[in-house]
Amino acid sequence: MHITATASSVVGLAAAEGESMPLIPHIPELVFGLVMFAILYFVVAKYVVPNIEKAYAERHAAIEGGIAQAENAQAEAEAAKAQYEAQLAEARAEAAKIREDARAEGAAIVAEMRGQAQDEANRITESAHKQIEAERQQAAVSLRGEVGRLSTDLAGRIVGHELQDSSSRAGLIDRFLAELESGQVQPEKVGQSQQGDA
Repeated sequence: MHITATASSVVGLAAAEGESMPLIPHIPELVFGLVMFAILYFVVAKYVVPNIEKAYAERHAAIEGGIAQAENAQAEAEAAKAQYEAQLAEARAEAAKIREDARAEGAAIVAEMRGQAQDEANRITESAHKQIEAERQQAAVSLRGEVGRLSTDLAGRIVGHELQDSSSRAGLIDRFLAELESGQVQPEKVGQSQQGDA
């Protein structure tokens, strides 16, 4: 109202002086402008602002929802990554366990095969030792018989008669072999004395 009174006094002044003032609008235009401004303000405040606020709220909710959805997606991705890493670590641990089990099993198989090979080698060695011992004993028996025959022939030549008696022959053979084993009689000297008698 103060503006209207000021405008009226300015208009009254201008009319009194008889000049027109281009900066001061006419009262009916001013009233019409104020009424239109009030109507426009009412329409904007009643219809436009709520729609803008509604659109802003929807947009804000959409952005917040998008952010929340992105955060959820990121959390899910991190959970999936953690699960993948856990599964990967578990798979690596299982692979390492399988590798260690295979290595241990391989070592056990190698040890078992070595044991079997050693047992087989021991068996073959024992068999060879037994065979060698049997052949040695057989050779000793054969040699004893041959040495006994040769010694009786030699003794018969030396003494001048044959030893027909088996007990005297056995005693002579045993005595000769005992002397031969003890080193009192040397085979080379027996052979030389036999050649000298011949």
